Amino acid sequence: MLFNISWLEWVGYVSSVLVAVSLTMSSIKKLRWYNLVGAAIFSFYGFAIQAYPVGVLNLFIVLANIYYLHGMYSANESFKIMKVEANDPYLEYFVDFHKAQIQNFFPRFDKSLLQQNEGEQKAFTLFLLRNAVVAGVFFGIKNNHILYLHLDFVSAPYRDLKPGDFIYKQNAQLFNEAGIRQIVCNTENEEHRKYLLKMGFVEKTGGKNVFEMNF
Repeated sequence: MLFNISWLEWVGYVSSVLVAVSLTMSSIKKLRWYNLVGAAIFSFYGFAIQAYPVGVLNLFIVLANIYYLHGMYSANESFKIMKVEANDPYLEYFVDFHKAQIQNFFPRFDKSLLQQNEGEQKAFTLFLLRNAVVAGVFFGIKNNHILYLHLDFVSAPYRDLKPGDFIYKQNAQLFNEAGIRQIVCNTENEEHRKYLLKMGFVEKTGGKNVFEMNF
């Protein structure tokens, strides 16, 4: 017993916190996972204290989460990469609409970079479509054979590893065709850092927060 609270009561508190945290998730997949675990513990708690309506209800929530997660992982999704001009009106709208989230992951990103097309420096911009919906934007400045990546953003409902796998692994030839031999990205966001490492980037020796991928 801790703080005069029984272990069973702690189970109830933990399950409540997990369910509450799940509702703060912007990613639907993460929401489902957290909600599933929280509901499973809550269901156990309900049966343990003989509050059968609580146990049955949360057991139903567990099964519902399993059903929808199975659908998410087994769905045959359609991905497509679309090259766009940096001055595309929809690109500007997309960036403005997701400004707050973009600033969280890419605090140094400045929309004026989209207009940078001088000399050897050329904008390289892609839309990532997921089931015919624009899910993200990939933007960098190409200088000779190096692409300096400034924006690799996917909106919250589509934020998993699939978009990155599609761009960096399944469509790596896209960069070769554009004459890109290396991508360089500077990031201080820990979540984005982990994402880059999973995609195959390596942290530059002696270059803090600088990640590189060679083709």
